[in-house]
Amino acid sequence: MPTIEQINKLLAKEPDDAFLNFALAMELARNSRTAESIVQFDRVIALDPNYTAAYFQKARTHIAAGDLEPAKAALRLGIETANAIGNAHAAGEMSELLASL
Repeated sequence: MPTIEQINKLLAKEPDDAFLNFALAMELARNSRTAESIVQFDRVIALDPNYTAAYFQKARTHIAAGDLEPAKAALRLGIETANAIGNAHAAGEMSELLASL
């Protein structure tokens, strides 16, 4: 898995690449840099509002931090987005997580 530094070097060349921004958000979350990862997931969503994995992982990051209300909000928006683009799998996964909270 690439390091935060490696991802940032790639992002310096392609700052609006949603996948690279998502990779950074995931790595920040993995390193318990919760606030930074949430900001980065928001960046992914701003770049590509249909990037459903960003909503799901943002919610999981909130849950790991014990912030359930923001997690629920992210999941609701993610479910709405997934349904709008016809991604039933993502909608189902997020619905299951939301129901468990």
